[in-house]
Amino acid sequence: MKKFLICGLGSIGQRHVRMIQTVTKGKAEIAAYRSRKLDIVISDKLEATFNQKPEEHYGLTVFDSMETALAWKPDAVFVTNPISMHVATATAAAESGAHVFIEKPLDCTDVGVANLIRAVSKKGVACMVGYQQRYHPGYLRIKQLLDEGALGSLISADLHFGEWLPGMHPYEDYRESHAARKDQGGGVILCLSHEIDMAYWLFGKPRSVYAQGGHLSDLELDVEDTAEIFLSCDNAGREFPVHVHLDFLQVPPRRYIHIVGDKGSLVFDYRANRLEVNLLATRVPEVTLYDTFQRNDMFLQEVADFISSGDKGKKPPIPLEEGVDVLNICLAAKRSLESGKKEVIV
Repeated sequence: MKKFLICGLGSIGQRHVRMIQTVTKGKAEIAAYRSRKLDIVISDKLEATFNQKPEEHYGLTVFDSMETALAWKPDAVFVTNPISMHVATATAAAESGAHVFIEKPLDCTDVGVANLIRAVSKKGVACMVGYQQRYHPGYLRIKQLLDEGALGSLISADLHFGEWLPGMHPYEDYRESHAARKDQGGGVILCLSHEIDMAYWLFGKPRSVYAQGGHLSDLELDVEDTAEIFLSCDNAGREFPVHVHLDFLQVPPRRYIHIVGDKGSLVFDYRANRLEVNLLATRVPEVTLYDTFQRNDMFLQEVADFISSGDKGKKPPIPLEEGVDVLNICLAAKRSLESGKKEVIV
C-alpha cells in the first residue's frame, strides 16, 4: 500500500496518520476527507494545539467530499469518523476497491452491515477492525495461558473499565463529543467496547447477554454512562459467567481483568501494567511488569499488520466478521438494557 485516505481527523484519525508515517518510514501518500474541519492538532498524549490545521501539520492532501476522495484511488481507507458513520463510509471504500481499516466499534446499528460484508467479499479487499488492546503483551500472555489451559476449567471472569468522560478528551466539551451523543453512536457499551471485544477474544461468542445500568449520573448526555453486562460463555461444554463493567465516571480511571479457574487465577491491572498469575500447582505468584510498554506500540503493530494483510492478500488479524460479532454482542447488551430481559446470541 502506498496511498492512504483518512476519513476523519479527530484524535484517533491523527494518531493513525502518525502510525502510517512511522510504519511506512515516511514513504506513504496520505490524504484526508474532512467535514468538521476543526483547526486542532492532537498529540499521542491527547494534548491539543489550537488554531493549527492538522492537514498542514502532517502534510496531507484534503478532500471536501467522499466522492472526490475515492476518485484519488487510495489503496487503503481508514474509517475514523463518528461511530454512526462507520459502515456507510467503509462500504463506499470497499466498493471502490480499497482495503479498509475501521476504528472500533464497527457501527452503532447493524443497518448496512450485510452490504459491507458483500462489498468486502466481492472486491477481495482486506477489512480490519481496530481493537488494538489485543496487541498489549499482558493480554497476549493471558490469551496464551488460556489457550494452554493453565487455569483449568474456567469458573468466572470479571472485566472492568471506568473513566470520567469529561477527562477523556480534555481539549473538547464532552457534551459535544460522539461518546455523549446517541445520534453519533455514543454510550459506554459502544465507546468502551474494548472490554466486550476482549471477552469475545478470550472466551468466544457468548450464548446470551443480560445488561443493567443506564444514564445514572449527572453527566449531560443522552446515552448510558454505566453498564453491568453479564455474558454466558462456554468452556468445554460448560456454561460460565463473564461480567463486564463499564462506566464514564471513575477518577482516576480503573481498568483490569480477573479470571478464575479451578487450577489457578490471574489479575491484570492495565493502568499499572502488572499481571499476576497464581497457579494451585506452584502456589508461587508469577508477577510480570510491562515497564517498557508504550501505548503506541499497539497502534503501530495493528497498522503494520493491516498493511501487511492488504499487501499479501491475507486475512487481517482482527477481521470484519469478528467486528460484526462484537457489534452484535454490544447491540444485544443495548437491547437488554432497555428491555430488562436476557438476549440470546445467535
